[in-house]
Amino acid sequence: MVKPAFAPGEIVAVVIKGQALLGRLLSFKGSKAALSFGGQRRDQELPQRELIALPGLDADVASGTLPTPEDNQSRQPQSRAAAEVWWLLMSDHVGSSDQCPALSLIELAELMTHPLDLTGLAAVWSWLHTDQPWFRLKRDRSIQPKSSDEIRRQRLQTRQLVLADRLAEQQLSLLRESLPLTGERYAALTAHWQQVLDRLIDLSSESSTTLELHPEETDWLRQLQISADPQSLRQWLIRRELIDAHEPRALRGSVWSKYFSDELTAEAQRLVDAATEFHPGDDTRQDLTGLTSYTLDDAGTREIDDALSLERRGPHCWIWIHIADPARLIEAESPLDCEARRRATTLYLGDGVLPMLPLDLAAGPLSLKAGQRSAALSVGVLLSDDGEIVDHHIGRSWIQPKYALTYEDGDELIELAPPGDEDLSDLARLLLRRAEWRRRQGAVQLDRLEGRFRRHHDAVELQVIEPSAARLMVSEAMLLMGAVVAEFGRANDLALPYRSQPPADLPSDAELEALPEGPVRDAAIKRCLSRGIQGTQPMAHFSLGLPAYVQATSPIRRYADLLTHRQLIASLTDQLPLEESRIGELIDDLDDPLRQSIQISREDQRHWQQVWFAERQEQTWSAQFLRWLRPQDRLALVHVDDLAMDLVGQVQGAEPQPGDRLNVRVSVADPERGELQLQLS
Repeated sequence: MVKPAFAPGEIVAVVIKGQALLGRLLSFKGSKAALSFGGQRRDQELPQRELIALPGLDADVASGTLPTPEDNQSRQPQSRAAAEVWWLLMSDHVGSSDQCPALSLIELAELMTHPLDLTGLAAVWSWLHTDQPWFRLKRDRSIQPKSSDEIRRQRLQTRQLVLADRLAEQQLSLLRESLPLTGERYAALTAHWQQVLDRLIDLSSESSTTLELHPEETDWLRQLQISADPQSLRQWLIRRELIDAHEPRALRGSVWSKYFSDELTAEAQRLVDAATEFHPGDDTRQDLTGLTSYTLDDAGTREIDDALSLERRGPHCWIWIHIADPARLIEAESPLDCEARRRATTLYLGDGVLPMLPLDLAAGPLSLKAGQRSAALSVGVLLSDDGEIVDHHIGRSWIQPKYALTYEDGDELIELAPPGDEDLSDLARLLLRRAEWRRRQGAVQLDRLEGRFRRHHDAVELQVIEPSAARLMVSEAMLLMGAVVAEFGRANDLALPYRSQPPADLPSDAELEALPEGPVRDAAIKRCLSRGIQGTQPMAHFSLGLPAYVQATSPIRRYADLLTHRQLIASLTDQLPLEESRIGELIDDLDDPLRQSIQISREDQRHWQQVWFAERQEQTWSAQFLRWLRPQDRLALVHVDDLAMDLVGQVQGAEPQPGDRLNVRVSVADPERGELQLQLS
C-alpha cells in the first residue's frame, strides 16, 4: 500500500477534465484519494499522482469554505492587474524570463489577490489554465513569467485569430448564398468548412426523424441559417448540389459503393484472365453441354446466374437447374470473398445496380452466357405425376446455354411450343405441377402484378411486373432447387444457411370468402404471415409449403448462396465443410447488411414514388380499400390497380370497408423533403 503523501483535511490543486479546481482531502484508499469540492460537484476519487500540493498555505486560509466554480469566475484576475504583477516580477530581468525566479501558486496568488483566501487562490489557479498571456505552468507545477518575446508572439497569434474570424465571416457569406457549392466555389472554402459540410452530409443520411446534434453542430446550423430538422438540412444540401437528391440517405456510409478498390479490381481482372485455365475439380465435372439450356432474365440483366434444361430419358423427363459456380474462381477468405461477405448482396436501385462482386467478373466468366462453356452447380430432379420429388442429382458441371431469353421471349416459347423446341413448354408444365404440389402442402401463393419505379434516361417510369408463365416457371425452378439442396443438407447433416418460416394462423375459409378475391384477400393473408428466419438447422417454411428450404440460386448476387455452394462442394468432394458454429457466425455477419439493403431499397422506391407522383399532382387513380393502418389518424392501406402497388393515404369522408373503391389524389409530393401524402375519398 502506498504511503499517503498528503494528510486528510489538506487543500490540494487538481485538474479534472480540463477544469482547474481546489479540493479538500477526505481519505485514502490505496493509491487513490477521496476529495470534496465546493458547489454541487460530488466527492471524487483521484490517483494521488494527480494531486498538487500547496506547501505554505496558511492554516486559517485552508480551513475556509471551498469556493464554487461561479466564485472562481467572479474573482478571476483582471488583465491590467496581471500585467502589473508580470512587470513587477520582470522589471529586473527585462527580455529574459528564465532568470526570473519561479513562483508557487500561493506566492502568485498573494501578489494578485488581497486578502488571500481559498476563493482567490482557486480563481488564480483556474485563471492560469485560460489563454492568459502572462504566465506559464511548468512541468513541476511552478509558475514562470513569460518572456516579452513570447508575449509578443502570442499577441500576434491573437491578431491572426481576429483575421481568421474575418475570413470565417467571409466563408459564411459564401455558404449562405443560395447557389451551388461546386467547382471554384467549393474550392474557395477552407478545410474547416469543407469538413463541416462533410459532417452535415453525414447527418443528413441518418434515418431518424430528428437531428441528434452536438452543441458544435447546432452552432454550425445556426451560422448557416439552416433549421435544425432533417428535411431542412437535406433540402439545403440538395439545393447546393452537395448531395444527390436521388440517392437514398441510408446508402451514404453503407457497405455498398459503385466502385471497388484498385486492389479488388485488379484481383477481379486476374480471375477474369484465369477463367479459361484449369482449376481443381474441373476434370471431374459432369459434361452437360449437350443439353439445350435456357437462361431467362429481364432485358438488360448482366449477372446471369441460372439456366434451365430438360433431359428426356425414355418415358421420364428430368428437370435440370444450373447455377453459376463462382466458388471455382473465388477462394474463401480471399480479399474478394471478404468484400462480397461485407456487402452480403447485390443492391438493386431505381437508377442502377450496386453489385456484390465487380461486374467485370460477375457479368463475365461467372455468368452463364449463351454459347459459352461455363462452370455450374447443377441439380437434376425427377418429379412424380403429382409433383413430388422422386429422385435427384447434385453435382458440379459444365454447361453451354443455347438461348439467352427475356421473360417475354420465354412466354412466347411456352405458349407456342414450336415443333422441335418444346422443351421450355414442357418445363413450364412440369414446374406448374410442382407448384400445385406445394399448394396442396399448404403453400401460400400470392402471385399478382407488382409495380416498381425505375429511372430511365432521366425519366421515372413505372414498371409493372406480371407473374407470367416464364416468370412463374423460373421462380418455381429456383424453389425446387432450394428444396433439393435443403433435403441434401438434412440427409448429410450439413450445416447450411437454411431459411424457414413459422406457421401462421391464417383467416378461416369463411373469413376469406367474405372478402373480395384479389388484393383485399391477399392483404388479409399477408398480414398474418411471420418473417422468415435464417439458421443452421433445416426447418419448415410455412408459406412455401416446404419441409426445408435454402436459397442456392444466386451465388454471384447473394453471399449466403455462395456459402451454400461451398458447403455443397465440400460435401460432394470429400472435403471438410465448415462447422455449424462457423456457419452461424457467418449468418450473423450477413444479418446487418441484409437488413440495411432492405432499408435502402425501400427508401429508394419511396423516393422515386415521390418523384413520380410529384409529376402527376392533378391526376386521380381508382383504388381498393384494403385495411386501416391507424384508424385514429384515418390512415389506410389501399391497392391501386393501375400502379400494381399498395399505397398509404388519409381517408376523407365515409368509413370504407375492405374492397370499397376510393379515389386517390396527391395532396403533397415533395421529393426534396421526402414527403408524400395521398388523399383518399
